[in-house]
Amino acid sequence: MRLTFHGGFGEKGRTSLAVAGGGVRLLLDAGIDTAATGPARYPAITPAELAGLDALLVTHAHEDHLAALGWCLANRFRGRILMTPETLAERESCLAAYAEPRHRAPAARAPVETFQAGETLAFGDLTVETGRSGHAVGGVWFRVRDVSGASVLYCGDTVPRSPVLAMDPLPPSDVVLFDASYGDDAVPAERRAGDIRAHLAARPGPCLLPVPLLGRPVELLRLLDPPIAIHRLLREPLRAQIADGAWLREGAGADLAWRLDMAHDWSDGEPFPGLPLLVHDAMGLGGPSQEAIPRAVAAGVPILFTGHLPTGSPGALALERGRADWIRLPTHPTWPDNLETLDACGPAWATGHSCPAPVMAALARQRPGVLRTVRVGETLDVAALVRVGA
Repeated sequence: MRLTFHGGFGEKGRTSLAVAGGGVRLLLDAGIDTAATGPARYPAITPAELAGLDALLVTHAHEDHLAALGWCLANRFRGRILMTPETLAERESCLAAYAEPRHRAPAARAPVETFQAGETLAFGDLTVETGRSGHAVGGVWFRVRDVSGASVLYCGDTVPRSPVLAMDPLPPSDVVLFDASYGDDAVPAERRAGDIRAHLAARPGPCLLPVPLLGRPVELLRLLDPPIAIHRLLREPLRAQIADGAWLREGAGADLAWRLDMAHDWSDGEPFPGLPLLVHDAMGLGGPSQEAIPRAVAAGVPILFTGHLPTGSPGALALERGRADWIRLPTHPTWPDNLETLDACGPAWATGHSCPAPVMAALARQRPGVLRTVRVGETLDVAALVRVGA
């Protein structure tokens, strides 16, 4: 097998990885970099390479993993498209918020094959095992194996310790490509949750909390004491994410449904409620938060961001100007989580995606001989990686 790193390695955004073997070529994820413009916004893959792909498999419906789908189609990709039914259900909203207008319609009408988390998919000499990732409803990890038994685990985005979303154990693999979004951050999720509660308790009244449509709003619904307020357009996506208990930890569904029933609806243009208010998206780049963030800034309403803010986004600008606060709510693994993953999976070679190259280089120094750095555009042979690691 060969791996080609088309985006998201040594950088944040446009996550995309090609796996080739036995005459089969797969692309795992096709995301965008919301902080970039021009070619750097999209995976570093040529039209000829896209035309040679047999299939695109998508881990989940966040923009840095899915929103380049239409761009791929516009650049000669004609292979199969596979994702879970839950990811397919969120495809249109992701594309509407982040894809270029000319790419939205082709991506929205492209035929998609669905699979269930836990299924094993066959592509000639390659098989792809799947499991729940704990990051979002519909989100999965992939382990690719060839006929020799060599294996590559692409984790996608994972949350091993989510109190809400279930994650299937990551299997032993020769090569592990893990979610390094938080670099060496070792602060446990429980402490971050306490910090968020304390922050809101010290600021009673309205507080705007921008969130993505998928994943983090479920975590915040579980974290915050009811009642809270939510944008009215967020209610049905939340209801859908809660409805399928197969994606949730045992017992979480009933509690989340009760909390959602307690939440107050809020609409654009209405006065801000005297409650924590969840509005999508998380960065001010799409959805109602595009209007709500500048309104809150102008009115002096507190704003609390809890996730990644791309450079130049409305959220990042509000934070830089001292008009908002930021406390991370972990929806990716901490560094101790990733160390546990490496211990459990036992790879000969591993690297992380979704973090800058200097950060990955610093992490690699903590596990010499196993952790490595790679560059976008690099192609590596799995057998050679295993020999080097051994």
